[in-house]
Amino acid sequence: MFGFINKIFGEKVDLKDVISKGAVILDVRTAGEFQGGHVKGAKNIPLDRIQSKVNEIKKWNKPVITCCASGMRSGTAKSILSQNGIEVYNGGSWVSVNRLV
Repeated sequence: MFGFINKIFGEKVDLKDVISKGAVILDVRTAGEFQGGHVKGAKNIPLDRIQSKVNEIKKWNKPVITCCASGMRSGTAKSILSQNGIEVYNGGSWVSVNRLV
């Protein structure tokens, strides 16, 4: 049963542990949304610019935790980044990720 659930939702990862090891928090909301509140130290690259920033993100040479308002855009960003060989985790909403830092 758990194997089936993990295949649907992905492996459970301790994001707090990933953050403590130097992961970059990447907020994929618009600049305006980001200015309205964000995780301290997070980088902001809106989802519609992620594909064009893949090489820049690779140069960070660190795991990435994506976040947004609800987890939908961050999930899309996670897919794009992982398809490009980047270690990436979907943190869901920025408010949830903020509780981890």
